[in-house]
Amino acid sequence: MNPVMKNKRIIFVLVVVVALLLIPFVAMQFTDEVAWKTSDFIVMGVLLSGTGLLAEIATRKVKSLKNRIMVLGIILLLFLLIWVELAVGIFGTAFGGY
Repeated sequence: MNPVMKNKRIIFVLVVVVALLLIPFVAMQFTDEVAWKTSDFIVMGVLLSGTGLLAEIATRKVKSLKNRIMVLGIILLLFLLIWVELAVGIFGTAFGGY
C-alpha cells in the first residue's frame, strides 16, 4: 500500500473521532441531560483515537483474515470494557463511574 493511502486512512480515523465527539457537544447545546466536562472530551478523544489507531495498525500488520478479525475483536472488546468502566464503574476501580 502506498504512503498516501496510509495517511488517508489515519486522517479518516481522526475525522471519525472528531465527528463522534461532536455528538455530545451538540447535545449539550440542547439539553441538560448531557453534561460533559472538558476532561470527558479529552479522555474520550484519547480512547477513541487510540482504539482507531490500534485498529489501523492491526489492519496493516496482521495478514491472515482470521487473525485480523480476532485482533480487531479484542481491540473493540477492550475499548468497550474501558468505556463502560469509565461510565458506570462496573469493576469498582478508582477512576470508574460517578
